[in-house]
Amino acid sequence: MATDAGEPIPRFPAGFLWGVSTSAHQIEGAADEREASVWDVFTAEPGRVKDGSTAAVACDHYHRHTEDVALLAGLGVDAYRFSVSWPRVNSPGGLDFYDRLVDELCAAGVRPVPTLFHWDLPASLDWLERDTAARFADHVGVVAERLGDRVGKWITLNEPAEHTLLGHALGAHAPGRRLLFDALPVAHHQLLAHGLAVRALRAAGARDIGIANSHGPTWAASAEPADLEAAGFYDLLLNRLFAEPVILGAYPEGIGDLMPGDVQADLKVIAEPLDFYGVNYYAPTRVGAPQGTETEFGGLTIPAELPFSVREIEGRPVTDFGWPVVPEGLTELLTGFRDRYGDRLPPVVITENGCSYEGVDDQERIAYLDAHVRALHTALEAGVDVRGYFVWSLMDNFEWAEGYARRFGLVHVDFTDPAGPRRTPKASYHWFRDVLRAQR
Repeated sequence: MATDAGEPIPRFPAGFLWGVSTSAHQIEGAADEREASVWDVFTAEPGRVKDGSTAAVACDHYHRHTEDVALLAGLGVDAYRFSVSWPRVNSPGGLDFYDRLVDELCAAGVRPVPTLFHWDLPASLDWLERDTAARFADHVGVVAERLGDRVGKWITLNEPAEHTLLGHALGAHAPGRRLLFDALPVAHHQLLAHGLAVRALRAAGARDIGIANSHGPTWAASAEPADLEAAGFYDLLLNRLFAEPVILGAYPEGIGDLMPGDVQADLKVIAEPLDFYGVNYYAPTRVGAPQGTETEFGGLTIPAELPFSVREIEGRPVTDFGWPVVPEGLTELLTGFRDRYGDRLPPVVITENGCSYEGVDDQERIAYLDAHVRALHTALEAGVDVRGYFVWSLMDNFEWAEGYARRFGLVHVDFTDPAGPRRTPKASYHWFRDVLRAQR
């Protein structure tokens, strides 16, 4: 991997927000102390998770959060992005846990940044139903009333694109449906839930609100018309479909006609003004015309009936997950968004960026993060209004349908220790700590 690691990271502006991210279902454990989520149901079905594991214990963050706050303080981050489990909030003592967590973060000088939905929908609800959006807004109001006096920055949803595509279109994630394009109502209802959540947060006095959408450049496999058309469709489906209703208040041409309900009225809600736009970036995607057979991409099977196929990005190193390492793709993505949306694009925060590598002496992760932080600085120098960067993730965790086989953490977690999941900071933890000290 080409990198300038060893040279000082360029200076970011004063007030730039440095943080790390996690999600509730992936780290909390204590599944028997909350109501069930769609992920509990999904992982109980044989064959759904590659190693047969569940998140019943995970990192046991629910019982060890004080230890994890100490790790955050030692790392020296400005902020910690975590998610609030809707099923836990619905359960006795659930809000008390987040109350304690926020208190401990504030006492440690770490800014709490809650994400209000990160895929762990209560098992009794369904994103195919419009009412789930209203139910989510009620949930957000309850959380904001309890935590709003100490939380200054909020994220409504995490990656509605992946939750729609993987969970409802392809069946690879919970709830395990394979609806293909009949999953589009799930996208619309999540976006509506986002807009209603923004209104609920504003009503509770919140002033710094955003969403965390996953994005990456789409590269056509060739200049052939069929490949260009397929790449354009993929970009619409994974990037524009989830960005433009929020940023522009409109769906890409032709998409709105496929959505349920009074779409124009809903778009006025979806486009509630934001204070920042969160971007989760991992890699570009190289896309070509359909090949008539299934294709594989990062452990995901792309059905033959879709009007595109995902191709390998050649000549690039890959992570242990098989994802290509393309730091300059982050610069391309952000400058492309700036050029596409202009003044309509809110200030950007990178709400996730990270990689899966084994080992505690994780030099490959250091090289990856070093290169991506530099690419982010290049985007900033090019005029993109970037306000923050969050590494995914603080610690190794339950990586959804991959189980515990993928390790994204700055902190190694030994899930086999009889005393419970044991934390060991990796080389990347110490590297990031030193980067933050130098920035200050």
